[in-house]
Amino acid sequence: MIPHEWPKTESEAVAIQERLRPLVRIEEPPPIRTAAGLDVAYRDEDEIVAAITVLDVTTLSVVDSAVVRGKAEFPYIPGLFAFREAPPLLAALDELSVRPDVLVCDGQGLAHPRRFGLACHLGVLTGLPAIGVGKTAMGSYEPPGEERGEWSPLHLDDEVVGRALRTQSGVKPVFVSVGHRCTLDAACELVLRLTPKYRLPETTRTADHLGRMQP
Repeated sequence: MIPHEWPKTESEAVAIQERLRPLVRIEEPPPIRTAAGLDVAYRDEDEIVAAITVLDVTTLSVVDSAVVRGKAEFPYIPGLFAFREAPPLLAALDELSVRPDVLVCDGQGLAHPRRFGLACHLGVLTGLPAIGVGKTAMGSYEPPGEERGEWSPLHLDDEVVGRALRTQSGVKPVFVSVGHRCTLDAACELVLRLTPKYRLPETTRTADHLGRMQP
């Protein structure tokens, strides 16, 4: 059950983030056998296609998926994307027959101005372990070494909020942050398991592909 009503104003949304932020837990996750990739595509300014794929972490094969279309009910405001994207993503999670062990969000977790990005929000609402894997940095960092697996701290307001992680040698890093019920070490280890060939995790790639296939 969602523990809050969806807000109508920016001030209401910020208040919800501030209220839920203390519920984020940083801890070792349980054994992870399946990982869900969550992606949102926009067909026009307000039409949303939320796509989720669930992968077997060992084989990286898709074992379940769901797609939900919806209308964005909240304006486009930096730092408040979850209020546009979380409702259809939660609806898609409800459509799954396989409950994933972790949510891998195409976005941020603690790497957020109020330390409560999409991965934190979805993790707290569902109770599932969650991580954010962003394509762009929310904060500052020194480039990590060029080899796969090397990383450097991601800072925001003089606080370490995640890591710039090199998933493929000589390729731009991704930006990993904790969402809920995970540690940064465990999050980065999982991301490396999910990126055997490409920069982005297979969870993100398959969810993005599923969303793009929708008419």
